[in-house]
Amino acid sequence: MPETLAANSPFPTLVLNRVGGGTITVGAAKDNWTLFVVYRGKHCGRCKNYLNKLEELKSSWEKAGFDIVVVSADAEAKAQADLDEFGWSFDTCHSLSLLQMRALGVFVSTPLSPDEADAPFAEPGVFCITPEGKTQIVAISNGPAARPDLAELLDGMIFTIKNDRPARGDVSL
Repeated sequence: MPETLAANSPFPTLVLNRVGGGTITVGAAKDNWTLFVVYRGKHCGRCKNYLNKLEELKSSWEKAGFDIVVVSADAEAKAQADLDEFGWSFDTCHSLSLLQMRALGVFVSTPLSPDEADAPFAEPGVFCITPEGKTQIVAISNGPAARPDLAELLDGMIFTIKNDRPARGDVSL
């Protein structure tokens, strides 16, 4: 079982490869909040539906003060093919490594066939990161069917920010 990131702890600083070139750093202090989504990859139809919904809500997330970054373990060519097909306008990254997956505490799966993927890949993870680079929300799943509703999450984050609510889940047993 992966080790879950602790509430209000520093989010791991990850340097990610951006589709189209360059890198994006997630987890470091910055001006905005970050919505960070780990998706399974090109083979996952549920991921496409989820990211299409995110595209529909993108302006609302940005209005609430969020930058959006998504990543998969796919090679750049596969991630670029999805970007070309769906036209997502948020930052899309590729080649998430096993070490980065471990740092995030996401579940990792072995491909069922070469048609699915050609290497182990991350199962879904959704993270809200504070401008200070701390973990506010951690939602990880061991399969494609369980993810937070993006509109509900946005509503909750707007409330959290407006009312200066702390990260929850801070008690260790």
